[in-house]
Amino acid sequence: MDLTALKARAHLVLADADIPELPNHYRGKVRDNYDLPDGRRIIIASDRLSAFDRILAAIPFKGQVLTQTARFWFEATADICPNHVLAYPDPNVVIGQRLDILPVEIVVRAYLAGTTGTSILTHYKAGAREMYGHRLPDGLRDNERLPQPIITPTSKAFDGGHDEPLTPAQIVEQGLLTAAQWETLSAYALALFARGQELAGRNGLILADTKYEFGVDKAGRIVLADEIHTPDSSRYWFAESYQDRFEKGEKPESFDKDFVRNWVVARCDPYKDDIPEIPQDVVLETAQVYIRAFETITGQSFAFPDSDEPLLARIRRNLAACFPAR
Repeated sequence: MDLTALKARAHLVLADADIPELPNHYRGKVRDNYDLPDGRRIIIASDRLSAFDRILAAIPFKGQVLTQTARFWFEATADICPNHVLAYPDPNVVIGQRLDILPVEIVVRAYLAGTTGTSILTHYKAGAREMYGHRLPDGLRDNERLPQPIITPTSKAFDGGHDEPLTPAQIVEQGLLTAAQWETLSAYALALFARGQELAGRNGLILADTKYEFGVDKAGRIVLADEIHTPDSSRYWFAESYQDRFEKGEKPESFDKDFVRNWVVARCDPYKDDIPEIPQDVVLETAQVYIRAFETITGQSFAFPDSDEPLLARIRRNLAACFPAR
């Protein structure tokens, strides 16, 4: 990674992507979305870092890393299933077809890992062996490879509620998906994950688990949406050190993006207190991790902006063709 270039361009951050000329703005935690009348959706990845239900900081080039990492994977898996991508007019922007997002979130897991309430390690440690329609054997250890990758679907909490674990039978019984949709979606997810493991392995990485989001287009086809195999949607470990750390009972080595989160937690209760100003060196460390992740995952060099043009000005220029005619 070119640390000199990062420091020279670190002032170029995209905290917001508010473009009044574009219609139907929806601001997510990280992405700004605009729905065009012709059925296209503009998705702009900002540099916002979200945690503890709030925005903590803007990390230089985080949005570009996520967009370009997803681009690498969308292009590397286009032969497996259709995806929503129509164009990349800017390093931070993807234009996709608008989809009806399916109400089931898909996580594929190849290792007994995780910390959340829906993770298989959490359930396993609580004594469960039957989960998500699978039965896991006794005697597995933290972060151990599973006999084969499994899909662990959850309900998508569109109303701000909590995701709930589901089995394939429940998905069909509750009418969330038809049996045919589940068969197609699950086949896509496992094939995408297998491709992800294969290509990650070539670059010295283990793709331990990942999240997929699918939607349905106007023709009723199931289409891959959102992002794929990015550092934010996937758990990557370094293959070289995995076995030694596993045998010692240590956590696998991964891309540690939690510098900002850890810094905040050490100084306040982030759910109750005001967040203190985060030092630039912590922000830059996090930016380095994201850029290193992009370069390791894709095998490509990160392309820093070649000018000091503000990112929002560049994005507006590159999206001018999408502005409504006056």
